[in-house]
This record gives sequence, structure tokens and C-alpha cells, in this order.
Amino acid sequence: MEPFKNNISPNLVKCLADLLSRQLETFDKPAYEAEILDRLDDLELKERARHIADVTGKHLPEDLSERFAVLQALLHPEIEVAFDRGSDERGIRGWGIMPLAMIVSDSGLDDFENSFAILKEMTKRQTAEFDVRPFLAKDQTRALAIMAPWVEDESVHVRRLVSEGTRPRLPWGIRLKNLVEDPSPTLPLLEALKDDPEEYVRRSVANHLNDIAKDHPDLVAEIATRWLKDADKNREKLIRHACRSLIKQGHPATLKVFDLNPPEISVEGPVVQTPVVQFGTTLVFDLKLTSSGKEPQDLVIDCLLHFRKANGKLAPKVFKWTKLTLAPGETVSLTRELAVKPVTTRVHYGGIQAVGLRINGKDFGYSEFELVMDTR
Repeated sequence: MEPFKNNISPNLVKCLADLLSRQLETFDKPAYEAEILDRLDDLELKERARHIADVTGKHLPEDLSERFAVLQALLHPEIEVAFDRGSDERGIRGWGIMPLAMIVSDSGLDDFENSFAILKEMTKRQTAEFDVRPFLAKDQTRALAIMAPWVEDESVHVRRLVSEGTRPRLPWGIRLKNLVEDPSPTLPLLEALKDDPEEYVRRSVANHLNDIAKDHPDLVAEIATRWLKDADKNREKLIRHACRSLIKQGHPATLKVFDLNPPEISVEGPVVQTPVVQFGTTLVFDLKLTSSGKEPQDLVIDCLLHFRKANGKLAPKVFKWTKLTLAPGETVSLTRELAVKPVTTRVHYGGIQAVGLRINGKDFGYSEFELVMDTR
């Protein structure tokens, strides 16, 4: 698989250099390429974008209006394209927008109107979700006033930017501390976008609410209750995705929203079928559930892998599993396979680990297995 960082590649640098040479009379193309390419291979994706932005910024005019005019001229004429469509001799789009948007937030914090105007154009060709955030951090009221009308923009990417760019805890983006503490300023924007015709936008709304749920779980449960009234299938899907973390945590008010009551069951398991797991292979375990309730009950079943940390202690990671309805007295047997393999968000350590279950927010069972890291 191609390394993720190669979305920002030497070919993009050369394309950008060709385009800049058309816009800047005294542009030193060989020096520009050499300064960027000398370090590019050692950097990860976001670092690559940052490096290109820093070097490019040194070659652009100091005057902000002239600088933005050059950036505007670099943009690809085609908009509303997928991220995997690269830049070419006609202009920059896709991942190439990332360093250009950084230049805007680096340079334009004293000119909200013109900065947001060009970021709006850039987001049509990829996303400017990271680079509206410094403006929100500087003057949230002013930034939201500019973005609010965009909920009705014809561009799906611009509408999504309203939700995604204002997420309190956007991955890779700076944390918006004011919105972490008080998310109420963005709630009218989410309200306006909750029934957007594009799932791309609705998914962003769900992720925004999931961010809010980390600090204000009761608020998100209240919003979910209200939004579920007269909801169509698209909105129901949005709400479930928005509440996914709260359901995993067993947040009582959220479970009540989805009519998930404390389970009346007996549990056998999890029974581990692979007591020794070689790193890069699969953990297999079984589960048997029997209903002790007098009525049919809906169950949301997740599994918890208790991974060993560097300090030797175990910490649980929740994995979604399945949903089912169990009739009175009914017994079901389930088997789950979970790959234990390298991921960018976790470092694995060998030794005793464990697997457990979470059913309608309540934890059941705990079975150990050994993870062997030596793959020789």
C-alpha cells in the first residue's frame, strides 16, 4: 500500500513550481524545488504540507491582496471533485490544497473577509477545515457570522466546511477551547444541516455531535431525543452515528433515547479460542447469551479489548460488534474474530491481554489471552 504521506509528493511540488513560475516574474524554480525536495522524503503528510507552505510563503508577495491573487490563480478550474483527483498543469486541487490553505491562515488573520473568501474557494477543491480554525480561535463570533450563511451554499464541500471546520475536537486540527466549553454557538448550524441532501454533510454533523458528546453527553442525548421525532432514515442514521461513543460508554440518557434498557440476560463467555495470538493474526472468541426477560429485548453488543500499555497496565478499547433482538428465553451463540495488527493510533506490547463484552452499556465477562509480538 502506498504510504499515506505520498498524497503530498515530489510530483505535486514540481506541479506547484510550474504553476508559480507562470505567476511570479522573478520566481527561482530550481531553488524552490530543491529547498522543498531536500527534506520532503523524511516528513509525514501534515509535516510535508507545513514545509511546502513555509517555503512557498517566502516566494509569494508580501502584500496580502497580491499574495491571495497568486493563490487564487493557482487553483484548478474544476471544482466539486474527489480528493484523489490530483493537481495538474491547469491548477491545484485535492491534497495540494492543504499547504495553500495553511498559507492563508498564516497570513490572513487580520483580514477575515478576504481570507474566508479564498478558503471557501479552496474547500471546493479539497477542504479548508483545518485553516478556518485559527480564525475561530481568534474571533469566534466574527468567524461564525461569516460561515453561517454557507449552510445554504450550493457546494456540498462548503456546507460540510461549516460543520467540519467548527468541530470542537477535530482530529489533526487545533482544539477550539471555547467551543469545547460551550458548543451552543454551533448548534443552530448543525440544526440547519441535519437534513442536508448529501450524506457527506450529514456525516460531518454526526461527527461534530460526537465531539460535543465527549464534554456534554447530556446535551447530545437531549438533541438526539428531539431530532428523532419525525426523523426519516437518513436522520436516524446521523443520530446513531453521533451517539456511537455514548452508546459504547453506556450513557444512561442516550441508551434510553434508543430504547436500550439494562439487559436481562445470562452470559457464557467470552470464551477465547486462540489463547496465544501472534501479532498480526486474529483473536477468536465465542459468546452465548440467554434471555431471562419476559419481553423481547434489543441488545447492542460491543467487545472490549484490554490492551497492555507501556507501563504494564491494561486499558480497554471498545469495538462495535452487533445488534440483535432476543426473545424471552431465547439463546444465541456468537463468534467474533478480531485482527490484532499494526495501527497508527496504538503501540502494541506483548504479554497478557484480555477481552470483555459490553451489552447495552453494561460490562460482562473477562477472558485473558497472550499476545506474542515476536514475528520471527
